[in-house]
Amino acid sequence: MLKAVLDIGKTHIKLLLVDNGKECASFSCKNAPIAGMYPQADVEGIWNWLAETLRSCTLTPDINAFVVTTHGATAALVDTNAPEGDQLALPVLDYEYQGVESCSDAYESVHPDFSETLSPALPAGLNLGKQLFWLQQKYKEAFDSASTILLYPQYWAWRLGGLPAAEVTSLGCHTDMWQPQKKDYSSLIDKCGWREKMPALKNAWDCLGTVSARVAKETGLSEQCEIFAGIHDSNASLLRYLSLAKSGESFNVISTGTWTILMQANGNTGKLASYKDTLANVDIFSNPVSCARFMGGREYESICTTLGGNIRMSAEAGDIQQALDEGWMVTPDYSQGNGPFGGLTAKQLCPDAPPAPQAIATLYCALMIDQRLTDLHSTGTIYIEGAFLKNPMLCQLVAQLRPDQTVMLSRDNTGTVMGAASLIHFDKQAAAELDLVPCEPAAFDKLEAYREKWYKSIG
Repeated sequence: MLKAVLDIGKTHIKLLLVDNGKECASFSCKNAPIAGMYPQADVEGIWNWLAETLRSCTLTPDINAFVVTTHGATAALVDTNAPEGDQLALPVLDYEYQGVESCSDAYESVHPDFSETLSPALPAGLNLGKQLFWLQQKYKEAFDSASTILLYPQYWAWRLGGLPAAEVTSLGCHTDMWQPQKKDYSSLIDKCGWREKMPALKNAWDCLGTVSARVAKETGLSEQCEIFAGIHDSNASLLRYLSLAKSGESFNVISTGTWTILMQANGNTGKLASYKDTLANVDIFSNPVSCARFMGGREYESICTTLGGNIRMSAEAGDIQQALDEGWMVTPDYSQGNGPFGGLTAKQLCPDAPPAPQAIATLYCALMIDQRLTDLHSTGTIYIEGAFLKNPMLCQLVAQLRPDQTVMLSRDNTGTVMGAASLIHFDKQAAAELDLVPCEPAAFDKLEAYREKWYKSIG
């Protein structure tokens, strides 16, 4: 069966065609918000790219199933009764828009407690509930005209022709809208009057219908192509590992990209409130998953740019040892308020133009991963997925910093896509096919002293 997976990340979009677990074709493009009444997702740009890509691909008529995975903290307000092509009641808000903060005081009156949602207060629009509250307050008439609130993966499934649906991995992604322990909507939904706008809850693996005639004509997809509900991207990465753990065994998946999301299955959610930017996401079975985050890819690029270097994911061992010997480092925050040290003023404790900025950025990200694992009281095996696999020294640093835990690397750089693809005709009992290799710890001198200096410099 030929499957299509659309993976919409914050900075990149990928379309992969998969047959029997093997990649048949791959396409990608950049993703960025566009200007408008507020910064917004370029949904028409994404759609035009997708339609053109599918039309130009000779395999498109053979695609039997389609599933979408996207970043979180994003939703579309749609009027499903409006004519096709004019169904967005408001543009899809970019979650990094700082203007959402203007409603912070008013939002406090409806914001559920962390103990209810396991969703911390986050900057800008990273709490989806706060986004929607801001839109409701500022654009009430347009907001009220929307019949349905669609989380981002389900918006694309609906646009392809599927029925409107809601799904727990996106609802449970620091939205303030979900109660992980009760597996139900939070009090925010009723306080704001949104319940009637929430579509039926579906499993990520449920089929929502088939491609519409209009979409088939525009893309070349068959009208018999099935559309599945879809999933939040880091949960797609986690999904493949759920079958590995023995009952009750704790393990950790680190999904890396613009965001570095550390997920601990079978972890203790009771301690999350003690640490900044920790939370519980939920897996596809609605089970809480302890998580900690920082903007790893974004911060890596920002550090390299600030220090005058070319952005590249790889760092050389000799350059890292030089940074350790010289004590060259930077301290948080390079993410505009996210992560364990969000809001601190960054310090540059190195030359203005060091010879290898990527070595300093690599050390920074390794120390941040180590801190986030500590915040989760992490035990068990650590699996690393995604963009940071292109930086082997970073992975080896993590292994050196966590000597009591085994670190395993995925040799499949399409973990999110393959996790999403597994939702098509999903078999709960099937063990995932994983290509994993052990990560040997680095053996850098002075790493422990460097870590101590880094923490002292943070203060």
